[in-house]
Amino acid sequence: MDDSEPKTAASVLLCDDLLFASRITGVAKSLGLQVNTVRNASALEQFAKRQPINCVLCDLNLAGLDVADIAKSLKETGVKMLVGFGSHVDGATLQKAREVGWDVVLSRSRFVDELPGALPRWICQT
Repeated sequence: MDDSEPKTAASVLLCDDLLFASRITGVAKSLGLQVNTVRNASALEQFAKRQPINCVLCDLNLAGLDVADIAKSLKETGVKMLVGFGSHVDGATLQKAREVGWDVVLSRSRFVDELPGALPRWICQT
């Protein structure tokens, strides 16, 4: 592909838990979908400079993550679907994510339960 061709929008998982990330990408692969993985917000920002992003799946409990700032930044770059997941005992972070515009916010366990059925919808948002 040369630089003049538009790049297809990607889906990205922001998660530093390698085992959990592998589980998510494995589900995606079994559904015929691709999810790129980055381990921190800086890597996500660099990815977004190289390729448009359609959907971001994000561990809201990632150390140092500001759920409001990242939501605003991602929406400004054209991301259509923000899906956040986090610890069910950290209700404050989950609630804040809902308030600042995350499209879907789920506890980690519910995210895993819904992933096989919901991932195609989340990724294919237009």
